[in-house]
Amino acid sequence: MPSRAGFLAARNSGIKAVAAGFVLQATPTGRDDWRLGLTASKKTGNAVRRNRARRRLRALARSELATRARAGTDYVIIARHNTAERPWQDLVSEFHKALGHLHRVIDKQGGQR
Repeated sequence: MPSRAGFLAARNSGIKAVAAGFVLQATPTGRDDWRLGLTASKKTGNAVRRNRARRRLRALARSELATRARAGTDYVIIARHNTAERPWQDLVSEFHKALGHLHRVIDKQGGQR
């Protein structure tokens, strides 16, 4: 996601799932593709920890969103303080649960907010 406006739209959409290792936000856009944004604030730790957390979340998104993402949706993944140290399988299972929750909420709302 190239701009701050996209991140703010995802934050303000109100559709989010909080997991132990990250926060996943989604907003329907009506576009033909899906987009991804990653962020790690200074609460996550120093620059080394933030970069490691972003790399892990990027790898997680690549492996899981490739088959599960919905066209017309912007996803934002926010790293939490323990993202860099969290076991990989825990991140994957949390991601499946969070993504399923977001998709159910979007379906319930009719795809648009």
